[in-house]
Amino acid sequence: MSQAHQRITVFCSDDHPQVDFAFAEIERAAIGKGISCTRKSLQLLTASDTGLCVALATSIDESERLATALELDLVVPTVPQSYALRIVRTEPPTIAVLAADAIGAMYGGLDVAESIDIGELADSADGDFEPHILRRGIKFNIPLDARTPSYSDASDSAQHNIPEVWRMDFWHDYLDELARCRFNVLSLWSLHPFPSMVKVPEYPDVALNDVMRTRAKFDDTFSLCGHDMVRPETLDALETVVKITIDEKIDFWRKVMQYAHDRGIEVYVFTWNIFTFGADGHYGITHEQDNAQTIAYFRASVREMILTYPLLAGLGITAGERMDDRDDAFSKEKWLWEAYGQGVVDAQRIQPDRQVRMIHRYHQTALSSILDEWNGYPGPFDLSFKYAIAHMYSEPAPPFARQALSELPRHMRMWMTVRNDDIYSFRWGDPDFVRSFVLALPGQDQLAGYYMGPDGYTWGREFLSTQPESPRQLVVHKQWYTFMLWGRLSYNPNLDDTHFTRVLAARFVRTDPAVLFNALREASRIIPLVNRFHWEALDFQWFPEACISRDSYKGFHTIDHFINGKTMPESNLLSVKEHVTAMPDGAATQKITPPQVAQKLRDHAAAARTLAAKLTPGGDTELRQTLGDIVAMAHLGDYYAAKIDAAVSLHRFDQTGEATHQQTTINALQRALEHWQDYAAAYSAQYIPQLLTRVGYVDITALTDKVREDIDIARNRTHNTH
Repeated sequence: MSQAHQRITVFCSDDHPQVDFAFAEIERAAIGKGISCTRKSLQLLTASDTGLCVALATSIDESERLATALELDLVVPTVPQSYALRIVRTEPPTIAVLAADAIGAMYGGLDVAESIDIGELADSADGDFEPHILRRGIKFNIPLDARTPSYSDASDSAQHNIPEVWRMDFWHDYLDELARCRFNVLSLWSLHPFPSMVKVPEYPDVALNDVMRTRAKFDDTFSLCGHDMVRPETLDALETVVKITIDEKIDFWRKVMQYAHDRGIEVYVFTWNIFTFGADGHYGITHEQDNAQTIAYFRASVREMILTYPLLAGLGITAGERMDDRDDAFSKEKWLWEAYGQGVVDAQRIQPDRQVRMIHRYHQTALSSILDEWNGYPGPFDLSFKYAIAHMYSEPAPPFARQALSELPRHMRMWMTVRNDDIYSFRWGDPDFVRSFVLALPGQDQLAGYYMGPDGYTWGREFLSTQPESPRQLVVHKQWYTFMLWGRLSYNPNLDDTHFTRVLAARFVRTDPAVLFNALREASRIIPLVNRFHWEALDFQWFPEACISRDSYKGFHTIDHFINGKTMPESNLLSVKEHVTAMPDGAATQKITPPQVAQKLRDHAAAARTLAAKLTPGGDTELRQTLGDIVAMAHLGDYYAAKIDAAVSLHRFDQTGEATHQQTTINALQRALEHWQDYAAAYSAQYIPQLLTRVGYVDITALTDKVREDIDIARNRTHNTH
């Protein structure tokens, strides 16, 4: 097929918004290459058209007719979202996308657009594609309003994003990018979304007009369970950031869900329970678990949520943070069934054909209790599990869900909550890690899907940059490569590194894409290795970008925390104490030792820094910032390597009292301080300090004093004191 085409004609049906998006992407890519692009009805496809032809078939029947017309011998795809790509090498040539449905046709069309973008249209080849994971999603803790907050609202990123999530251009850009990455689920998580999203006839005063933010300052004293996310001082300092009625809010979210549907994306709303922010005190509603009026309010709100939003795919629930263990009529699962289950039943009495998928988190409850209360749920019913607890960037095959999966009834499926409370600031990119992670997930006989996202940071617009764009970049745009890797490889884990190198080449046209690809990969291997070595399961217990946890837990993780730390279960790593105490020098082991971990970190850091030094950003701001992230992660890797070495030698001193071990520790910690200072300089050149929900205020430069204190710990150590 010639690369010299000056015209592309796209033949497709006119009644599928997913195909409209695919055509728009093909047209954008073509115009960017100086190629004209026109659209015609699929029924008009003939061999007489000049230029390249692209044909998008949007159903099994349509695909079969197209295959016959083009004399193609193939089995037409039937799996949802699947498509076959066929290159008909006639003159003019035709690229045929034969899909099982409109979403598959959209994905095939996006493939064509990408081939134009990266200059590989001439190398297009036949292929058959279906989703490796059926539902691939984003977990978005949505800051709707100071009066109806999410779990992440005690953070700078959430507060900045309150007005942003009420802007339609935000969602258009966001959902377009998710579709390009092949994500097809958006889960919106809120402690109590109903007052900001629905009108409940029985409780008219609960519905909230306008969008409000508070001028009160947040800090790290807010409950880890969300109990006090709305305090009296919060309500005393409200300011209106968007003027909007509840009817306009409903219209807004209907349009968001319609736009998501037009991009092949299902929308779910998740809650934690029992939070009544925005409704507390009205109509006798309180957060008390045995308050029958509260149950009635939730039941009516669930009903109205379903009736108000026809495109809402389902609800997610938690027997969670504001529920007590009881064995009476107000037990967790009885409460949830009466509030949510019966709310769905009520909605189905009005709309008998309505299906609402219920996703029950496997969190703070027991499977037997769930099955006892929910066995009569009138629709799809799935469970959900925190797959890697809070740290997806750790072991690509974490063991934590194994027991839950072994107990899963054969007729049920599990969603995996894939929590990223590891990397908020940096552009990350290691396709090998993503492939391993995706392939380690359970098969589709057990897996309903996954959604990934943080609790401590809000994936809206970024408000970290020292040189921000206007408007601020979406996080999914800033970290586009990260999201592309996860979405594309979740759909097709066979997509190889060559493809991603070509994508980088098209994005950064004046640099060596292979060097950039490898630099990103090397830098991106640092934090997962650190997490495997220094394992803390929960978000408030460990934030590797800053070597900290919440102050009420451990605060800054000192050298003693590293000495006493545990490695991730089944990571095949030895801890410091295991290495020093049980594995004396020279002993053989099949596990990776702390010195070997430190050397791996140094190797990744050196490789990343060396590769990044070969690239010159010139006037490319994004390339400069990407290289800045690579260098910052490399310095962080060197810091942790030196700290691990120091932890080993200091524990040797604790065991033996030999002064040489103490001096070795001090020397290593002095190197660690230098690396941290380099890290702080690289980090602060691009990012400002911020308040995070789970670990508090993070100022990398200010933490240098904490890093320096490690040296004092080692210098003041006396034998037999530890």
